Amino acid sequence: MIYWAPILHFYQPPTQHHWVLKKVCEESYRPLIKLFRESPHAKVTVNINGVLTEMLDEHGMSDVLDGLRELGERGQLEFTGSAKYHPILPLIPQDETLRQIVHNFNTNRRFLGKTYVPSGFFPPELAYSQDILRQVVEGGYSWILLSGVACPVAWPMDMIHEVSHNGQRLAVFFRDDILSNRISFRDIDAQSFIQHLEGLQAGSGDRYVITAMDAETFGHHIQHWEKYFLAEVYEALEHNNHRHPKRSSVASSDVTNHLEQSAAVAQEHGALLRSKQVAAGEIQVVTISQLFDIFPKGQTIEPRASSWSTSLEDIKAGNPYPLWKDPNNHVHQLLWRHLKIALELTRKALDVATDQNSKHFADIARALLDSAMHSCQFWWASKRPNWDVNMVSLGLVEQREVIFNAYKAIAVSNLPEDTKTEYFYHWVVASRDIRNRITDLLYAS
Repeated sequence: MIYWAPILHFYQPPTQHHWVLKKVCEESYRPLIKLFRESPHAKVTVNINGVLTEMLDEHGMSDVLDGLRELGERGQLEFTGSAKYHPILPLIPQDETLRQIVHNFNTNRRFLGKTYVPSGFFPPELAYSQDILRQVVEGGYSWILLSGVACPVAWPMDMIHEVSHNGQRLAVFFRDDILSNRISFRDIDAQSFIQHLEGLQAGSGDRYVITAMDAETFGHHIQHWEKYFLAEVYEALEHNNHRHPKRSSVASSDVTNHLEQSAAVAQEHGALLRSKQVAAGEIQVVTISQLFDIFPKGQTIEPRASSWSTSLEDIKAGNPYPLWKDPNNHVHQLLWRHLKIALELTRKALDVATDQNSKHFADIARALLDSAMHSCQFWWASKRPNWDVNMVSLGLVEQREVIFNAYKAIAVSNLPEDTKTEYFYHWVVASRDIRNRITDLLYAS
């Protein structure tokens, strides 16, 4: 039996325009929900970052959230955890990583309700380093998804490897990068995809395959791709299910809740998943957590620092996150220097804010800082091949607003005037110079 675990990643940056968000909903999100509603046998694992969840509600598109919640209640959908504003976690401070993980859970739980009980973790862009393990473990997650290029051992298809942090173990799953990219770039059709899965078994026993891609691939990036690929695959698997004798159903794992306050809900959700198994001939579609009851534990490994846009050549060159912090990309380096100022100045503002006025500005800076770390400003500056001066500029504006409010908190605080002046020239003037240099590069591009 081949077990296919598809993952869809829903995300839009906090700087996204309303008209673009509306277009994505109409072309991708709503058609996807319609597809799954009309295909009750279909299953999927979904990551949706809290920033998008919040934006859908604020922009009057909460029907998308209603649809995801409904699919979760029906047992077709398993949610994952992530970081709310989609930062590249290995590149931000560890306390900021944990903050983003907690905010993501709280936001999604508020809008998606008790169906949001993630046991697995989807790092933005599948960007991984060992430095993020502690925060993921502390978040209570039992598994993490990484890019295939991160796998340092023979490709696992019949076992589930683990990573270890301070004696605590976390299961690690790897995305089939080649197959996922072929789907993402329309380099394979539904029939060829099914044939590919069937060819993986070849008498070798049970195996699993994980594909993961942006949800926007279906309908937005590739028009009607949810019909011409996803729907056809699910329909073919259901057709095979009727043609072949059904094997004994495989019980799924309880979707274990990773936070104490929702343990009972997790048990309920796990029972729902177990009651709705789908077998389709020699291919069965599952959510990732269901793989635990099928495949044994493997070995303890240390995945490579990487992302789902990293090549082996990048890793060998010591450039694990090339689309977000390339040492040879001058705009990347300047953006990170500017963000570091925003981080340091905000921390100082929170330390010195002792009265209502200074706390007001410090709290604004703190709230804006979360959003200012989103990945898209760096991605659009990568030139591999992505380059959009407006998206870079919008990210820079967000960072500037953090610095403005952080220094304003310092300026109205009880610090000595000499200290305020020192901070102004050391941080504010320096940030202004960096912004001007970035802007000049954007003008000249």
